This record gives sequence, C-alpha cells and structure tokens, in this order.
Amino acid sequence: MGHLDTKAQELYENMELLRFTTAGSVDDGKSTLIGRLLVDTKGVFEDQIDAIRRTTSRKGGEEIDLALITDGLAAEREQGITIDVAYRYFATARRKFIIADTPGHEQYTRNMVTGASTANLAIILVDARNGVQVQSRRHGTLATLLGIPHLVLAVNKMDLVGYSQAVYDKIVSDYREFSGRLNPKDLTCIPMSALNGDNVVRNSGRMPWYQGPSLLEHMETVPIGHDRNLEDFRFPVQLVLRPNLDYRGYAGKVASGIVRPGDKVVALPSGIETTVKAIDTWEGELAEAFPPLSVTLRLAQEIDLSRGDMICHPDNRPLVGNRFSADLCWFSSEPLVPKKKYLLKQTTQTVKCQVEAIEHRLDVNTMEKGPAEALRMNDIARIKVLTQKPLFYDPYSRNRATGNFIMIDELSNNTVAAGMIV
Repeated sequence: MGHLDTKAQELYENMELLRFTTAGSVDDGKSTLIGRLLVDTKGVFEDQIDAIRRTTSRKGGEEIDLALITDGLAAEREQGITIDVAYRYFATARRKFIIADTPGHEQYTRNMVTGASTANLAIILVDARNGVQVQSRRHGTLATLLGIPHLVLAVNKMDLVGYSQAVYDKIVSDYREFSGRLNPKDLTCIPMSALNGDNVVRNSGRMPWYQGPSLLEHMETVPIGHDRNLEDFRFPVQLVLRPNLDYRGYAGKVASGIVRPGDKVVALPSGIETTVKAIDTWEGELAEAFPPLSVTLRLAQEIDLSRGDMICHPDNRPLVGNRFSADLCWFSSEPLVPKKKYLLKQTTQTVKCQVEAIEHRLDVNTMEKGPAEALRMNDIARIKVLTQKPLFYDPYSRNRATGNFIMIDELSNNTVAAGMIV
C-alpha cells in the first residue's frame, strides 16, 4: 500500500500546474462557477458540501447553493477582515490547478493585478443577459497588460437566455472586436451555465450548436509549457552559502532559462566569466535546473557575488540600466508623487528610486491615453523611473520574472505599486 501511495504522490508532484484567475462583475456568477469546478472535480470535502446543503435547504432551496463554497470569504470580508486574494487548489487526473479568486469591483483593480501576476490563464465572465460590460473590458485590458498568455471568455447564465446561439454569437463578436485592439495571444470563448453545470466540467447537450471543449477540458489541455521563458537564463542571487571553508555556493531561484553543469556563465555586475561546476539541492546534485526551481550553484572559481547580483550566460545577457519606462498599477490611497523617493524591489535586488515623469495614464475602459500630474489608487500609467543603482532586467513582455517590480513606501513599508518594465 505504501509503495502505491509514494507512486501516486510522485505522479501528483510531477503533474503540470496551471494557475488561473477569474474576473467578473458583481453578479456574473463567479462564486457559482468556482463552486461548480470544486464540487465536480471533488475539490471540496463531503462534510463541507453537506453543511452547504443544510444551509441551502434552510433557505428553502432544492439544489446545493454553489456560491456558498467560496462565500465563506465574503463573510470574513464583511467582518472587516481583508482578504485581498483567496487561493484555492484542486486537481484532476491530468493537471493541478490554483485559482486566484479576486474581487471584481473597480476599487479592487490592485487585487486583480496581485492575483493575476503569475497566472497562465484568465477567465473573464460575462452574464449572457447583459452582454459585454465596462467591467469585462477592464478585466480583459488588465489581463493583457499583465501578459497572461491565455484568455477565456466565459459567457455564463446561458440558461437564462434559453441557451440561445444568437445571444452568444453577438457577445463573442462584441468582445472580439474590442479585444482586437489588445491583441491577446490566445482567446477561447465558451458558452456555459455554472449553475446547471453546462460546459463547465462536462459538455452540455443543451447547446448542440457549440462544438468546442468544456471549460475544464480546455484548462486541462491548453499548452502552457511555452508560457515560461526557457531561452534566457537568469539567476538572481539570494544568498551566498559558506557552511565550511571548502564550500561556496550561490543560492537562488531560477527566474528563467535552463542551466547545466559545464555551462559558461557571467556574473553581473562584475562581468567575470566562469563555468558552472555543480547544481546542488537538498536531495542531491541536478543535471539541469529550470524555473521555478530553487537551487545552489557552485562555480569553477570563487567570485565575489552578493544578494541582488545576477548569473547568466555570457552570450545572452539582460539589459542593464538605471533608467527605464514601465507600466505601473498604483495601489496606495496616498497618490504617487513624481520625484518622491521610493524603494523598488526587482528580483532579489532592492534599490532607491523615483518616478521622473508620468508619460500618460491609461483609461482601462476605453484604452485611451491621457495626461496625469499624479496617480491615485488603481490608476494604471506609463512612467519613467530612475533608480539609484543599475538593475539587470528584461522587458516584461519577454520575461515576466525579470521584467516585474514592486514599489515600497520607505516610511510605512507598504507596497504602493506593481510595475512591468517596457
């Protein structure tokens, strides 16, 4: 029995992980959709389902109220406990999943940015009765800006429009016309009823005109191997390990690319070149390392490296500089003031910085750019940044790991913004 368990455990550990985020307006049925996914994939314990069944029948309902599965969080929010982003986990035979469940209101743009920053896929929910709303446009814009590779337009509540193909087609054509300006890498449209389970986990017989996959089938098969950058090797140093006089290793997380023993590498900022002697982990040495593995690199010669420095291949280096443009989402209730000093954290490096200029503010609903003197909470803008010392970075569109940063208020230590280097 034990042998079987470890084999199952090994299979589970090696399964591909898809991170996704859901975005929708207040009553688009997001809680019901997540509830349906969790119940139908057995991602919820039986006793939780029984408790929800009892609550539902007390309220006079017949079926289980799926929204209650995620609405435990809503109760905590009402008590004043702030939950910015709730993460939920489930797995099928083919993949593991993490849902970043973020609130949909306009004032929560910053939470969506937080939850979506590592996602492979975003589900944008639209109520079939209402069509494409301002909110749907904003969510699509944010998802594209954050570089989420795969978008799903989930046209929900199809049961309330008589499963009409004409209604669905109109919504899809409206959304495609709008998203053409955003140019998303991959957009899939699915008609569904989360309440009745149509096209969520299983395909529905009620919409024979739709021949595509169910939502879960799409999420199990969408190719995500290329979502990670495996071309540009970037290793930001977190820690130098010296357990004894004979050992010096550089610990950190592989941000992108692949490294193998024998590879030529260069250390930045010194520019000293050497080769990789070994890749160490707790379990032993590795033949190669790739993201998101945390490893310790041993180099052929001892180099003076410290936290914030970077190791990469000599013929493929990041950009180096202390001036760059970035798209910024402002989180703080205190407005962004150009020329004020902030801390900027990018990979393992923290430096002082200031915003030299706000190039333009983006109206997320219309995609129009306009001037701005300051930035307020949830504003998104293109800015020019000056840092106290040079950073090693890549454009966010090429490398999400080395192209993102956060800004921190020096006095309060609060994170005030998240940025994507252009």
